[in-house]
Amino acid sequence: MIDFERIARESQLYNFHSHTPYCDGHAPMRDFVEEAIRMGFTDWGFTPHSPVPIASPCNIKLADVERYLSDFEKLRREFDGRIRLYKSFEIDYLNDEWNARNPLYDDFDLDYKISSVHFVPCGDEFVDTDGRFESFRAKMSKYFDNDIESVVRLFYRQTLKMIECGGFDIIGHFDKIGQNAGYFRQGIENELWYKALILEVVDAICDSHLIVEINTKSLAEHGRLFPNERYFGLLKQRGVQVIFNSDSHYPERINAGRMEAINIYKNI
Repeated sequence: MIDFERIARESQLYNFHSHTPYCDGHAPMRDFVEEAIRMGFTDWGFTPHSPVPIASPCNIKLADVERYLSDFEKLRREFDGRIRLYKSFEIDYLNDEWNARNPLYDDFDLDYKISSVHFVPCGDEFVDTDGRFESFRAKMSKYFDNDIESVVRLFYRQTLKMIECGGFDIIGHFDKIGQNAGYFRQGIENELWYKALILEVVDAICDSHLIVEINTKSLAEHGRLFPNERYFGLLKQRGVQVIFNSDSHYPERINAGRMEAINIYKNI
């Protein structure tokens, strides 16, 4: 088990959430490593979106997993002594069959696991609620009759099921739905039922002793962090361990928002 707390204590230049060209990353893995070294990073983890048994252009194909693992091992050997590299996946929770406990991951000798919710069930389908708001708005009309409260409740129900299922170390961007939901209905995160859902999730995180990722990917473009900084005081009060990840898809953005988020958290 990686000592995330020690790493975060010794260095602010680490990142345990990044993507590769095998999923929706936009540069070779080597470019991320070289840029991380140039910027003085001590620790870097690759987390391509996991294979899923549904159609998704953002997730690594099962047939490409061995190539990803092989590329990673070559980089770890080549850059040994210059940066600590870790292999992982950002594992999508879908249901009781497809989650971080799936035996598929036992064969990959992963260094740690991030698990996140991107998809919510709709009949026999799974609908991606992540991504650009224009896409989210179209899906709200197509799949959910524009019932935003129903979609938000589905997202957090998936999140609670994921936590209960377990099998992972870090929970990724646990309130990611808040961004698109907030664009769809301004002020939704201030509504009492929404706040109650967040409290339920934080309680479950505490009971499961998970590490919470402070995801900084959207800070520059959308002015928000995941989880929202309004919950930082609650996380601190509950003694939740956090780490700061850039969820980088581009080498030039590997530290985007991280230092700002660290300072915001410290000053809460």
